[in-house]
Amino acid sequence: MNEKRYFILDGIRGFAVINMIIYHFIWDLVYIFRFDIPWFESEISYIWQQFICYTFIFISGFCEPLGTRKLKRGIIILGLGILIEIVTMIATPENRVRFGILTLLGSCAILIIPAKKFLEKFPSIFGLILSIALFLLTKNINDGYLGFNNLNLIKLPSNLYKNSITTYLGFPMPNFYSTDYFSLMPWIFLYISGYFSYQIFKRQGFLKYLKISKIKSLEWIGRNSLALYVIHQPLIYFLIILFL
Repeated sequence: MNEKRYFILDGIRGFAVINMIIYHFIWDLVYIFRFDIPWFESEISYIWQQFICYTFIFISGFCEPLGTRKLKRGIIILGLGILIEIVTMIATPENRVRFGILTLLGSCAILIIPAKKFLEKFPSIFGLILSIALFLLTKNINDGYLGFNNLNLIKLPSNLYKNSITTYLGFPMPNFYSTDYFSLMPWIFLYISGYFSYQIFKRQGFLKYLKISKIKSLEWIGRNSLALYVIHQPLIYFLIILFL
């Protein structure tokens, strides 16, 4: 057994990957193949989708201190995100992905490298509380407000929402559309909360509990999550076509 591996993290990521594949399978049935699945547009489906996203982003931030060749990996992930954007805009423009989750994760991985000297000035607990607060405060900025979910606190100036750069940051331009939109804000704050959580786990000696291997199949999926993310949508589409 690899003693440097945190198998619990692999398992959590693997569980999120399985949920993602199932979610996207149903998404394809509903929005591409026009199956009538009413519950998929319900609050339950939204919570499910958010759980998947929160897990990936938080765990990515938590694992950031564990990685090697961080800049190279960040560039690879960002490049894959851009590649997916180009391919979907050419092949399926009606279901295009712009500024998707890989673009976000690659951006976070790159940006946190120069930001570490600043982040290290904060006590870990304070950093965690602050990053969670900023995430909650900015959760609704895509919709023009500061606030979280149904709680809109402050309406933001409309002139913030004007071009691709502002869209990438979190202020989508008029008529922007993407089936998988993860802007830098608010999600970078969730990523950073994962980063600070790792620091707390390390300081408190909790990391040793994450080395326990539980479900090897989930852990394998978690270790190969990037490759599975890249291939899962074309594979789902092919299988649906094959069996319909």
